[in-house]
Amino acid sequence: MFRRATKGLSRGVWFALGLISLALAALGVVLPLLPTTPLVILAAFAFSKSSPRFQRLLEESRTFGPIIADWRAKGAIAPRYKAMAVGMMGLAFGISVLLGVPPWVLIVQVVCLGGAATYVLSRPSV
Repeated sequence: MFRRATKGLSRGVWFALGLISLALAALGVVLPLLPTTPLVILAAFAFSKSSPRFQRLLEESRTFGPIIADWRAKGAIAPRYKAMAVGMMGLAFGISVLLGVPPWVLIVQVVCLGGAATYVLSRPSV
């Protein structure tokens, strides 16, 4: 019985993670600071662990479906999305510089954004 309750809790956590990731991805379509592609991929993964129905809806989505299909087929990110992701990372860093963020925060941003950009750019293109 404890195992079933734990599994239900786990599914709930995965489902919540999927919803949050999908909401942030949707915001990322219009806000330049959020990386849409990785968030959509995370949402698809989370829904695969919690809700086959939501997973199917996401995979069949006209907006997000192709991103997931490309990732699953080849681990690929379309060049357009790569450019958007790296451009938004650069914009986020530029805004931080303009706002006078402390140097130690800028160093952390360079490390994190640089790692993320390297990963995105190292993926195959569609």
